[in-house]
Amino acid sequence: MKNYTTQMEAARKGIVTKQLKTVAAKENYTVEELMPLVAQGKVVISANKNHTSLDPVGIGSMLQTKINVNLGISRDCTNYDTEMEKVMEAVRMGAHSIMDLSSHGNTRPFRQKLTRECPALIGTVPVYDAVIHYQRDLHTLTAKDFIDVVRMHAEDGVDFVTLHCGITRETIGQIKEQKRLTNIVSRGGSLVFAWMVMTGEENPFYEYYDDILAICREHDVTISLGDACRPGSLADASDVAQMNELVRLAELTKRAWEKDVAVIVEGPGHMPLDQIEANVKIQQAMCQGAPFYVLGPLVTDIAPGYDHITAAIGGAVAAAAGVAFLCYVTPAEHLALPNVDDVKQGIIASKIAAHAGDVAKGVRGARDIDDKMSQARVALDWEEQWKYAIDPETAKSIRADRAPEHEDTCSMCGKFCAVRSMNKALAGEMVDIL
Repeated sequence: MKNYTTQMEAARKGIVTKQLKTVAAKENYTVEELMPLVAQGKVVISANKNHTSLDPVGIGSMLQTKINVNLGISRDCTNYDTEMEKVMEAVRMGAHSIMDLSSHGNTRPFRQKLTRECPALIGTVPVYDAVIHYQRDLHTLTAKDFIDVVRMHAEDGVDFVTLHCGITRETIGQIKEQKRLTNIVSRGGSLVFAWMVMTGEENPFYEYYDDILAICREHDVTISLGDACRPGSLADASDVAQMNELVRLAELTKRAWEKDVAVIVEGPGHMPLDQIEANVKIQQAMCQGAPFYVLGPLVTDIAPGYDHITAAIGGAVAAAAGVAFLCYVTPAEHLALPNVDDVKQGIIASKIAAHAGDVAKGVRGARDIDDKMSQARVALDWEEQWKYAIDPETAKSIRADRAPEHEDTCSMCGKFCAVRSMNKALAGEMVDIL
């Protein structure tokens, strides 16, 4: 029988788990190199023992940047089959994590189906599910109700839970006095804030944090410390509310580690490009290297319909600065529940950002695929290029739609192709143009 409860505890005891072996192989690390990083909390291997279909991954600034995909039904879009189609398409395209944000109907069977069938990490935000599970208005719920939902999600096999533990009664005064341009835009954070205002009680996820740690330790669930005060506009970036919450998240990170519970710390949000790196460095210093997980960041507020691009710009800068985990943003952000095509566009944009960041910060092996693509381009080997493309289907369709006269060119340059001309010139051949 194993004598550890969580992956962090196993690493601290020098026990090599099968999940640790798997992640080490994927990341070009030896087990001996990876184990101390897991023990210190700088790498998270999120692996609920009840998630039977999981293909484990590691999350850490020195590893490949991971991509999370938010999905789930709402009152306006209630088709679970459509959501499952999105899930499997996201996994096929390389998403490492699926966050089930369902906020309508009977959510538990879908969540359990995910942990039975989906190999990606599964995350949830239990505060969403509390109102749905109990079918009661928010103000009637008790602290115990919220904690019991966390327990239910852990028992269902969820690998990580986003909990907005860092806002307290003190935050209410800060938000009212500072008059942020966009107040609180975190859905979970706004629910916790509203519950505190309506009941007059302290944030249950903060007040009963030790009880939550016990649940997470029992099932090996990672806590993703939600940033309720993440900026929802450029105007609110790096303000007092955001930074005060980060101070609490740093304290809560330390408390979780003392119980052998792994932590991911969530971050912005909307943020000017020039503030991103500083925010990452501050978080890394305050939270002692715990993996940082960001939504975007979105670097402008004026691009509805194109926010997968604004997020990819910010995500690349964030990943290069040390962010470990990017939450994808789709073209539907701020507008609607994403459809299958939106999901694809969001994943591709996030994968580009993550890979660009990995190359910049020197992640092991990150540049190899770029070099292989360049070699295929020099050889004018189109089939080889498809092997290394992030989205080969789109690349193939564009070339097929505008096919060139000569196979060794494209319809942009034709025989003026620089690669073709250089190959012929260096081989001592005539460069024929006309």
